[in-house]
Amino acid sequence: MSIALELAGVAKSFTMHLQGGIRLSVVSGVTFAVRPGECAVLSGPSGAGKSSVLKMIFGSYRCERGRILVGQGEDYVDVARASPRQILALRRTTIGYVSQFLRAVPRVPAIEVVAEPLVLAGAPREAAAKRAAEMLRRLHVPAPLWGLPPATFSGGEQQRVNIARGFLADLPILLLDEPTASLDSENCAVVTGLIAEKKKRGAAIVAIVHDAHVRDRIADVVIDVTQFAAAA
Repeated sequence: MSIALELAGVAKSFTMHLQGGIRLSVVSGVTFAVRPGECAVLSGPSGAGKSSVLKMIFGSYRCERGRILVGQGEDYVDVARASPRQILALRRTTIGYVSQFLRAVPRVPAIEVVAEPLVLAGAPREAAAKRAAEMLRRLHVPAPLWGLPPATFSGGEQQRVNIARGFLADLPILLLDEPTASLDSENCAVVTGLIAEKKKRGAAIVAIVHDAHVRDRIADVVIDVTQFAAAA
């Protein structure tokens, strides 16, 4: 089976400019691979660098060393060396991301927020809106809210809109940063079901989850990020 995503020797640190230029090392030597249909769960305490790893894969953070290879047919794109234009293209065609927080344009209705990835990929707006409605319904977002901006929603409702948007497109790689953190047990079960469906369709998933029950249901492999702790 081919590899959808591979990290090799990846390192990240931050320079604290307001603290006299102190250099804060986060992770070093991060190495793992994920195949189509697999879910790798990153584990470790808060501050271990789990979210930084996801953001490096997505291209939001630049890694200082190493390779982040994303499968593109028979070839690979190295996110660590990709141009901003290449990274934006990967986000449209290859890598989906569900963060802990919904970042949506103010005053845009929830159904348009969810449908946007399909529209950007070229789907007709009507068809995209229909699929968005199905996903919102599945995640128990009440229909009267669909025409309202998500900024007016509760935290749990915003997270469900966020999940609906992230899961709607069928992208080869999906990154999940605490997708169930604000959800009740019923909606947690929906999300684990969505993850199982993505895996069956061949998506490679990298997730951060602190809920042991959710982790045990979705993980094919658990990667302890503390093994990549950077030397002080």
